[in-house]
Amino acid sequence: MGRRAKAHRFLPDVFVFPGGRLDKSDFDHPVKSPLKQSVADRLSQPGDMATALACAAVRETYEETGLVLGDMQKDELAADLSGLNYIARAITPSESPIRFNSRFLIAEGSAAEGKLGGSGELIDLGWYGLSEALRMPVVDVTEFLLEEMQYHSQNGLPDVTHFSLFTYINGISRIRRETL
Repeated sequence: MGRRAKAHRFLPDVFVFPGGRLDKSDFDHPVKSPLKQSVADRLSQPGDMATALACAAVRETYEETGLVLGDMQKDELAADLSGLNYIARAITPSESPIRFNSRFLIAEGSAAEGKLGGSGELIDLGWYGLSEALRMPVVDVTEFLLEEMQYHSQNGLPDVTHFSLFTYINGISRIRRETL
């Protein structure tokens, strides 16, 4: 996790996980190892969206933290998607000035190589334990994700038919357990 600077327009001065927008290049990103089929099915969208979303997660992690999930070939990252699992989804309320519809992927920390650094978008980068992270300044969606991770660390990762959705209904945050 890392903290966003106070000057950021979106979520200033709170701790977040690396992530960001799906780029056109994510659809053609080099892949070392594909997603497990069960994860791809859970992320399924029209076309090849599952692989693009996973490539975006690996790319954003590298850009914001310096950590590599895959291999660096010259200056290009070949993403290893085989260790990713889909854990949750979050959608901002319609009245929010900045909207997102995010899918959260998780991987074992031991799968990441490199040295924490990144682009400078996140400061105070570090590996934080779940209990420690829950005491840090985070927004509701990050708290939800940390609690999901804590639950799954005790009970195992979700099976291929279930995931959690964090959303807002009539301005109140809600968590729904989704079944495919």
